[in-house]
Amino acid sequence: MIQTRGLTKDFVVSSTETVHAVRGIDLDIAPGELVAVLGPNGAGKSTTMRMLTTLIRPTAGTATVAGVDVVADPGTVRRHIGYVGQGNGAGHQQRAADELTMQGRVYGLDRAAAQRRTAELLDALDLTALAKRKVSDLSGGQRRRLDVALGLVHAPRLLFLDEPTTGLDPHNRANLWEHISRLRAEHDMTIVLTTHYLDEADTMAERVVVVDHGQVIADDTADGLKRTLAGDRVVLTVAVGGTASRVASIVEALPGARDVSVVGDRVEARVADAGAAVPELVLAASGAGAPLLEALAVRPTLDDVFLALTGRSLRDSAENTGTTTTIGTEAAA
Repeated sequence: MIQTRGLTKDFVVSSTETVHAVRGIDLDIAPGELVAVLGPNGAGKSTTMRMLTTLIRPTAGTATVAGVDVVADPGTVRRHIGYVGQGNGAGHQQRAADELTMQGRVYGLDRAAAQRRTAELLDALDLTALAKRKVSDLSGGQRRRLDVALGLVHAPRLLFLDEPTTGLDPHNRANLWEHISRLRAEHDMTIVLTTHYLDEADTMAERVVVVDHGQVIADDTADGLKRTLAGDRVVLTVAVGGTASRVASIVEALPGARDVSVVGDRVEARVADAGAAVPELVLAASGAGAPLLEALAVRPTLDDVFLALTGRSLRDSAENTGTTTTIGTEAAA
């Protein structure tokens, strides 16, 4: 469905400065996949998305979408894709139904077909009761559902979602994803998603592509990335009278244990299988006269993966740029 080779985008800022936003990305996405592209602000996610949707031309490299070259035949590419950008795409003074019908007409549907498609999408995205309401009067969650409807009006084979839930609260995020997941299953769509929300990438995507400094630095399932790049952790709290250093020595003797650290009465380490390691460590610590108050098996997150890849936290990167990787800010719809 999508193939890129050496996809590159440079932005000339001045005669002496060029920003290398995307640096030779190779990417293959099969029909029907839901792929999340994950990375901090400025990583090149949205720039890559804009090249694949023909909004900007690559500086170098090639990209085909639905078998069509994005530079040679952008018009045909657009007929195959839907795009939901970071901002609200609907006109604020139009009624929701009118906005959808007009979008259908832009894509070549006759008026009757556009109105039928409008009714279908309003129903599918739980917007029928809001059909006559002005877009400006819709809540944030309702506007984002309308944006998704606008992206689907011509029944595309491939849907691009560029940070679709940014600014929504957890309830509205879950609601939007419920609708998107159902529509994807019903129509066997391919979806490419960029997001700051680690839980979305973890639970919704079949593959996670990690981008940093304009390059793909990892590409696998979420579980595969966590297993190979981050690993499980054990967190052991030593009981009163115990010795953390003695517990640390026990952990270090465990096959495959690494990154053992001691902070106060807590000992942490990376292990291959925390679930299997914890009971073994509890018994060993007790036998060595250093009983544990608490022993936790902690599964890795995608933020742990990013930290392992880059040496910095994706969550911290987002917070430093005024975004969030946890929850949004808008009131519920």
